[in-house]
Amino acid sequence: MNIAVVGLSHKTAPVEVREKLSIPEAQLETVMPHLCSYPHIEEVAILSTCNRLEVYIVTTETDAGIRELCQFLTEKAGIPLAKLRPHLFILLYQDAVMHLMRVAGGLDSLVLGEGQILAQVKTTHKLGQQHKGIGRLLNKLFKQAITAGKRVRTETSIGTGAVSISSAAVELAQQKVETLYGTSLTPYKIAIIGAGKMSRLLVKHLLAKGAVDISILNRSTKRAEELAKGFPKAELKLHSLSDMMTLVAQSDIVFTSTGATEPLLTRSNLEGVLQTSHSLMLIDISVPRNVAADVDELETVHSFNVDDLKAVVAQNQESRRKMAMEAQELLEEDVAAFDIWWRSLETVSTISSLRSKVETIREQELEKALSRLGSEFAEKHQEVIEALTRGIVNKILHDPMVQLRAQQDIETRRLAMESLQMLFNLDTGEQFSS
Repeated sequence: MNIAVVGLSHKTAPVEVREKLSIPEAQLETVMPHLCSYPHIEEVAILSTCNRLEVYIVTTETDAGIRELCQFLTEKAGIPLAKLRPHLFILLYQDAVMHLMRVAGGLDSLVLGEGQILAQVKTTHKLGQQHKGIGRLLNKLFKQAITAGKRVRTETSIGTGAVSISSAAVELAQQKVETLYGTSLTPYKIAIIGAGKMSRLLVKHLLAKGAVDISILNRSTKRAEELAKGFPKAELKLHSLSDMMTLVAQSDIVFTSTGATEPLLTRSNLEGVLQTSHSLMLIDISVPRNVAADVDELETVHSFNVDDLKAVVAQNQESRRKMAMEAQELLEEDVAAFDIWWRSLETVSTISSLRSKVETIREQELEKALSRLGSEFAEKHQEVIEALTRGIVNKILHDPMVQLRAQQDIETRRLAMESLQMLFNLDTGEQFSS
């Protein structure tokens, strides 16, 4: 048996290839049994997200199992293998194990340390069990990977800090209000101009930081409504673009994220609506800029653009890289733990055969002894004698079994197993291979 993973990700394939290999959850019920029906594939787990498709398999013959899986992928994508192959990665045993640990820990993500992937690994494990794809080996592997992912997030700080423009913008806003006013974002009126992906992320991070009074302003009210549907408990306030200056004048913090090619907010249009005592923070994450440079001339306006955020992102990314090195060490411990468990499986058939043979001898000799003692004595003392013989057998077998399971050196363990098989004339019915 061997463990392998074949897949592609944002690192190896463009979105037009990834989307052809996306496997929705509804398809897993048929896809997993189909893959398990291949001659050399015993177990299957499928991790499918917007950024990756990874198929983990347990195969009885590595090369044949990978060929079968690649054939499935090329049929699924409708792309000849010669064109698909450059986008695929193939990892075997320890490399496959480490890869899953890194994925679960967020070290292989587009955003280093992101937390969503761990939930997706958990879902993969759950669905793999539900659809009978995951067996003994992948069950243990995914459990170990989930444990590793949790350890990375609890024993390092890789999951904190800004790592995108949107999260950096929110973090910058929080830092400024804490520095200037000593408060959180909760009491502030916040407006977001734009309703695209970046604005959606802004809402997500603002809510996580405690913001409660959030307004969305967009040219298309339908798009703003779609954004709001993603946060049903947030009670977002929706406005049309015609309300922009009124809304800005009533807000404390304004984020801008639109595709406009000319500034939406300038010194002249802000001067006409802002009260002299009103302090306003503008954070523009658009390129081209939505906020004109001349707004900095207004005393009560604090303006920041995307360049001001780069330092926040870079600082957090650099710290995360250091944390990633710490996380890698934790993951190596989990890989080693899985490896010890995996290798110990090789001893199962030898231990089982040895115990079975010794137990057969015990039962045969016990039966002979009881027949010689006579039925009256045997009936009266059989339980005591049987317990005695079982105790002797268990004590004799205890040390050899413990030592065999504990032996981490592969060659030493195999030599020990071969010696036991020869000395006791055991028939394990299995071949051991790397």
